[in-house]
Amino acid sequence: MSVLSFAKRFLAHPDQVGAIAATSRAVAEVVCAAAHVNESKAVVELGPGDGAITGTVLDHLNPEAKFFAIEISSEFCEAMAIRFPGVKVYNDSAEHIGKYLAENELDHCDAVVSGLPWASFPHELQVSLLDALYDAMAPGARFTTYTYLFSPYLKKGRRFRAMLEERFGEITATPLVWANVPPAFVYVAQK
Repeated sequence: MSVLSFAKRFLAHPDQVGAIAATSRAVAEVVCAAAHVNESKAVVELGPGDGAITGTVLDHLNPEAKFFAIEISSEFCEAMAIRFPGVKVYNDSAEHIGKYLAENELDHCDAVVSGLPWASFPHELQVSLLDALYDAMAPGARFTTYTYLFSPYLKKGRRFRAMLEERFGEITATPLVWANVPPAFVYVAQK
């Protein structure tokens, strides 16, 4: 998907697309390393968008591991089908992660990587999404999501961080990745 197409999608649906440009490879590498994708047997990506992180997940994924993604935008699902024809991408809300784990004969996953625009979601959606992904995670599983430089200064961004701490306890944040538009960092949580 072109930069212009991505920006148009952001302007049309800022509640579904959290940035004006695709995530950089540098951020994707940090997300995957922090989630221990290379050690995981079952990885789920929430909100892959155009696949900016998906490609990095596939590069690091153990060949025997199971992987699928859940994307609410049918336009992004179509882009993912073209870019990654062998990857299962479900056109649905991430709230239904448990359903797709069951379809893939999995009880839980070891890693959840997220490109969802958490700070733009209303409180009720943040709660239902976090509850669903927490229930889907095996003990010791890791959840990683990236957010932008300004997120800790926004009310919804602070609320999201507090909700992560409430569920997972200690949350770590990686150093800022400047090679992204806008600059981003990654939250890391372990169940």
